[in-house]
Amino acid sequence: MKILEANVGPLTNFEVLNFLKSKGASKDPTRVLADVAPSEYKVVYDYLVETAACNQTPENINEFLEKSKKYDLAKAEVLNIINIRPTTPVEIYSMIEQCDDRFGDTVEELVEIVAEVLPPPPTEVASDEVTNEANLETGNKENDNKEQVNEGKE
Repeated sequence: MKILEANVGPLTNFEVLNFLKSKGASKDPTRVLADVAPSEYKVVYDYLVETAACNQTPENINEFLEKSKKYDLAKAEVLNIINIRPTTPVEIYSMIEQCDDRFGDTVEELVEIVAEVLPPPPTEVASDEVTNEANLETGNKENDNKEQVNEGKE
């Protein structure tokens, strides 16, 4: 990849992660760039693979950009939403200046667009699966306990 203009603007976490992957940071952080300590690249890379950026694609981001145009968000607000992937109105309120005045009840719609278009981080997916498995196990144990109690009453 050839850099046409250096320092043009802020990058999404997805773009930074792709850059680090293209430079081989996941395999050998010493190969990335000479001006920065290899351990710093490793720390940044390790952080980004635990965020939603590792599951995002250019298509996800472009779809979000299209669907969010009607909200007239500032570039920094869009960047924060893509990077942080808020899941509640409270998180949106902390990212968007004068959110209540600008959006009112449509904040819920924006949260729904984020949930629909931007994939969750891997830890959220894994914790949801663990929670579902735990609920199934707990539900089965509770049903077994209820059956044992009912059998004892008869």
